[in-house]
Amino acid sequence: MKLAILSDVHANLVALDAVLRELEPEGVDAIACLGDMIQGGPQPAQTVARLRDLGCPVVMGNSDAWLLSGRMTGTETLSDEQQARLEQGRQWSLAELSAADRDYIAGFSPTIEVALAEGLSLLGFHGSPADFDQFIFPTTPEPEFQALLSPHAHCILAGGHIHLQFVRRVRDLFFFNPGSVGVAYHHEQAAPGLRLDPWAEYAILTLRGRRIGLEFRRTPFDVNRLLQVYRSCGCPFPERALQHYGTGTPSRASSKPAAACSA
Repeated sequence: MKLAILSDVHANLVALDAVLRELEPEGVDAIACLGDMIQGGPQPAQTVARLRDLGCPVVMGNSDAWLLSGRMTGTETLSDEQQARLEQGRQWSLAELSAADRDYIAGFSPTIEVALAEGLSLLGFHGSPADFDQFIFPTTPEPEFQALLSPHAHCILAGGHIHLQFVRRVRDLFFFNPGSVGVAYHHEQAAPGLRLDPWAEYAILTLRGRRIGLEFRRTPFDVNRLLQVYRSCGCPFPERALQHYGTGTPSRASSKPAAACSA
């Protein structure tokens, strides 16, 4: 059994298609997506269409839930200017999506379970199994980490949200984050310049009998093509993408970057 796990595309179809092209000769048995697939980039409707074609299970992430509802659910405090900018990006994304597209997104699940082999399953979610806004880091204190995930330790666990590839043990199995397909970045950058990485991150989980393999991948994509999309799509604040990919004046770094159409 070979499973590709993708997360946090944020409407960057250029990056998603680079991953899918790489997967074509791999012979993967299934693809699972861990949320934040649509909101925050220049290709929301096109990304919905690609996911529909794939027919893969998709988790509801915090950004896509906010896209549909307009209700902020995280703990981050935003200025009035930031909130207004976010709402402009949200309204643009909504205008790009048909009613059928929005219904499709509303059908994303809080969690997904994928049967693997030998009676084992993968449980996929966005932040944690109970909360798509939950942050789980490599440095999350062990008691907190185990309290969040040990009740689900009969499965291999996979979550997204923080755009960071890592793996940690949970009892006899493990939790991993596949990173971000559409908005990968180095978390230890200093202000004022924030740079996004020119690659898509994802993971491959392989089971052969009792042997389990986990591979983290970085796949380059055509950044110039992505910037052309930003310039031509009509989304608000395309200059932010130019800044984040090293063209134009850098914007101020933050702990988690917002894509150009959402912040």
